[in-house]
Amino acid sequence: MVSVVDVVGLLVIVGVNAGLAALMTRFFRVRLDTDWGPVVFALLIEPVVLTVVVLILSGIAGLGGNLGSAALVFGITVVLPMALGVAFDYFWMPAPDDVELPAEYRAGD
Repeated sequence: MVSVVDVVGLLVIVGVNAGLAALMTRFFRVRLDTDWGPVVFALLIEPVVLTVVVLILSGIAGLGGNLGSAALVFGITVVLPMALGVAFDYFWMPAPDDVELPAEYRAGD
């Protein structure tokens, strides 16, 4: 039987991973000047980072419950948040080229 604490822990893991995926996707889109660079980095680096976060949050912190299958755990805690984070950055946030930045940065203002 799944308890409320297990469901809340699973939602925390999904939320943290979705936020990390969105931030990493935005970072790759801003810093890389190629067309395929952000996509390649998002598909190669993000799953590794999200898997490490899942191992830390579910193993050390004890969040989440037993889902029964490793593939189900990977799908819910890595693939789903990665899809949400990438979709959030690509569809909701403006493109990095559309954002106006100040000509110079003034420290202390």
